[in-house]
Amino acid sequence: MLGIVVLFISIAVVGYLVGLYNQLVRVRAAIKLAWSNINVLLAQRHDELPKLIELCKQYMQFERDTLERVMRARNSVDTARSNGDMASVSSAERELRSGLSGLYAVVEHYPELKANENFGHVQARISALETAIADRREVYNDAANANNVRIQSFPELLVARLGNFPLAEMLNFSTDESRDVDVKALFAS
Repeated sequence: MLGIVVLFISIAVVGYLVGLYNQLVRVRAAIKLAWSNINVLLAQRHDELPKLIELCKQYMQFERDTLERVMRARNSVDTARSNGDMASVSSAERELRSGLSGLYAVVEHYPELKANENFGHVQARISALETAIADRREVYNDAANANNVRIQSFPELLVARLGNFPLAEMLNFSTDESRDVDVKALFAS
């Protein structure tokens, strides 16, 4: 009889540990999914920026530095995104946002560019992507936080250490970086 009780307790403990492990796997998968969603939006924005730059080049012969700054920043974001390096993504995003703000400020001096329908469309698309990226960063950070709380809580801590579940790095952006570019203010006369 004692053997049967020990067997049932052993089965229950193993079942519990397997359940905890599977829950941690789901949390880790949620982080990967959230990063994948951010990655898709960053790639879309990456693809839209050359269109914006090309439209601007047609009007802005003397503003090459501004255009080149945006393209360098675009490449930095792409490299960081490809490497999955959260700290580099944060830094590159800051550089890109600064470059875009500068570009929109320079566009103010080109009324025919501001009136260009294609420019308006591409600029609106990039602005929409910026908003979507900000929303996805929030989802990612929620998933990363849930992961970090789970793997630092007892008894999940034991299973996380045995299963080699690392802490997830949060995507940290300053208020200025996470705020969408106020295009209306940039184009106000």
